[in-house]
Amino acid sequence: MKNQLVTVFGGSGFLGRHTVRALARAGWRIKVATRHPNMSFFLRPLGSVGQIDFVKADVADPEQVAAAVAGADAVINLTGILFQKGQTFGEVQAEGADNIARAAAAAGVSRLVHVSAIGADAESESSYAVTKAQGEAAMREAFPAAVILRPSIIFGPDDSFFNRFADLARYLPVLPLIGGGKTLFQPVFVGDVAAAIVKTLSDDAAQGRTYELGGPTVYSFKQLMQIILEETGRKRFLAPVPFFIASIQAFFLQLMPNPMLTMDQVKLLKHDNVVAPTAAGLGDLGIVPTSVEAVVPSYLWRYRAKGEYAADLPAA
Repeated sequence: MKNQLVTVFGGSGFLGRHTVRALARAGWRIKVATRHPNMSFFLRPLGSVGQIDFVKADVADPEQVAAAVAGADAVINLTGILFQKGQTFGEVQAEGADNIARAAAAAGVSRLVHVSAIGADAESESSYAVTKAQGEAAMREAFPAAVILRPSIIFGPDDSFFNRFADLARYLPVLPLIGGGKTLFQPVFVGDVAAAIVKTLSDDAAQGRTYELGGPTVYSFKQLMQIILEETGRKRFLAPVPFFIASIQAFFLQLMPNPMLTMDQVKLLKHDNVVAPTAAGLGDLGIVPTSVEAVVPSYLWRYRAKGEYAADLPAA
C-alpha cells in the first residue's frame, strides 16, 4: 500500500490511534480527519516523517467531509460516541456515516471500512443501537462495497471499560452489577480490530461484507468485574442492581460532564453483546483473537494499592 492515501475519520480516539499505527506499519499515507487537529499531533511519531497528516473535519458537515476525502484511495470511519454531550448519536453515527459514504462514492474511493458495533439494531429501544444501524444502512446504500465491522467491547491499555471499573474499585466499597451482571460480552483486543481494518483494505473477498469481531471467550458482566478485582488485588462487594433501579440512577448520573452511566446504556445492557453464531469474524480474516487474560494484566497493575510491586501482596 506504499504511497496510497487513506483518510481516517476518528483517528485520534482509542481505536483510532491503534489503527493509525497499524496503517503506518503497512505503508499507507494517512490523513487523520478530526474536529481538533491540534489535539491529534501526538499521532505523528507513529509513522515516518510526513507519513501522517491532519485535516479539520466534522462528520456532520458534508463539505468538510468531502474535502477530507478528496484524493484518498481509501476511507475508514471510526467515529462514534458513548453518550450525548454536545453531539448527538444521530449527528455522529447516522448522519456522519451517511456523509462519509456519499463523499467516498462521489470521490471514486476504492475502499471504505466502517466500524459499527455488535447490537446495531434499527428496532432497538437504545438510541445508540438505532443510530449505529442507521449508519450501516447509509453505508450500504451509498457505498455497497463498504466493509462493516461490528466489534464487541474493545479492550487495550487505554480502554474505557477495564480502566474505568478498575479506577472505581479504588474508591468504592461496592461495584454495581446492572441487571444482576448476567449480560454477556465477548471483549476483543484493540490490536486485533486494527489488524482487521488494515486487512479488509487489501482483501477483495471482504468487500461488501459484514464482520462481527469478538475475542476467544464470552464472559458475563459479573465475570469481567471479578477479573478486574483479581488483577487489581481488591476485595469489593458486587451488588446486583435491577434494571429499573439502574435506570433511575442513570437518569441523574447522565447529567454529569462525563457520565458513569446513562439511561441509554442501561437499555443496551439488557441485551448480550456477543458474536452471532453464523457471523463472519476475525478467523475469516486470518486473525487469531487475543484473550483478555493475555493483555489486561499488563495494564491493570497500575490500579493495585502498591502498583507493580503489589503482585504478591494480599488483596486490599
